[in-house]
Amino acid sequence: MDFLKVENLCKVYGKAENQVIALNHVSLTIEKGEFTAIIGPSGSGKSTLLHAIAGVDMPTSGKIYLDGQDIYAGNSEKLAIFRRRQVGLIYQFHNLIPTLNVVENITLPILMDKRKVNKERLNDLLDLLGLQERKDHLPNQLSGGQQQRVAIGRALMNAPQVCLADEPTGSLDSKNGHEIIRLLKESNKKYGQTLLLVTHDENIALQADRIITIADGKVVRDERQVARS
Repeated sequence: MDFLKVENLCKVYGKAENQVIALNHVSLTIEKGEFTAIIGPSGSGKSTLLHAIAGVDMPTSGKIYLDGQDIYAGNSEKLAIFRRRQVGLIYQFHNLIPTLNVVENITLPILMDKRKVNKERLNDLLDLLGLQERKDHLPNQLSGGQQQRVAIGRALMNAPQVCLADEPTGSLDSKNGHEIIRLLKESNKKYGQTLLLVTHDENIALQADRIITIADGKVVRDERQVARS
């Protein structure tokens, strides 16, 4: 069984002459633990696809299955639980709570879900992300790269089945951008999480197991990379 399956997905915004087709009958499958890069020009539909998979932008038609579960089959409460527990979403901008420190920002999804924080996993993530010495700092006391690391920690804290990153290096300089990609790849290998990453950067895309190219709301190319060392 395919871990992630997108089936004939369409997303249409607006009506009549104002209608915009963001996704046009997109179908694809992703294997568990695979690192897939999604590329394409601005307005191609790649971020719309990512947000539909994340459960934050309901498609007009089509199906999305994660581990055999139709993610849009339930009510809004079940969809919210799915987003909190099974998906880690990382945006270009960090979206941290300015009054919460590093640990509080990372554990916020757990606390909102009224569950107990796994201290061992928290410390593991702080080590992985190089944030142990910054765990009591507020966002305004951190660099842009450090803030994005906190955002990654928040996305991974719930041990989600799939991690979705939408231009995670877009607001960073080259050095910090490379470091963020390194951390995402390390997390992909260490935790076996499926990673889908939207990017405009060809060098980043070439580090993935697979590159899917989208144009005009359609998949126009799907290439598997030579196995990485």
